[in-house]
Amino acid sequence: MRILIAATALALLPIACVSQFTMSDASLSGAQQTEEMAAITALLDAQDEAWNRGDIPGFMAGYWKSPDLRFASGGTVTRGWQATLDRYVARYGSAETMGHLTTSDNEIVLLSSDAAVVHGRWKLDMEGAEPSGLYTLVLRKVAGQWRIISDTTTSAG
Repeated sequence: MRILIAATALALLPIACVSQFTMSDASLSGAQQTEEMAAITALLDAQDEAWNRGDIPGFMAGYWKSPDLRFASGGTVTRGWQATLDRYVARYGSAETMGHLTTSDNEIVLLSSDAAVVHGRWKLDMEGAEPSGLYTLVLRKVAGQWRIISDTTTSAG
């Protein structure tokens, strides 16, 4: 009987661990969750708007301005806010080459009052191409503002 109980407990352990990370933080009230999710959504919307204006520094305002920022894409990891900005400028250069960014299917998971994960899709409409893919963002509240501290962006092809 002890073996059956132990086996059942071990089988349920992964479910308990996964639930902790896939649900919003229960310590936040419904109103607080709504407020935090709205603030994160506003950050993401502001990034889209900045990109579509051709404003890479404005787009970067949503990122943590720290040498510890992590950006992973195309099989490489870039560390630091300035290095990430430099990467975007080198890759896209000007408003004409940036295309029009559309992000969608954002799934915001509040881990606590100052930590969240966002999963979503991106697509660029560029002259002669429409690259797209997925992203996973880790956000923290820094000085009262949500900021992306880690961005993993993948390309669908």
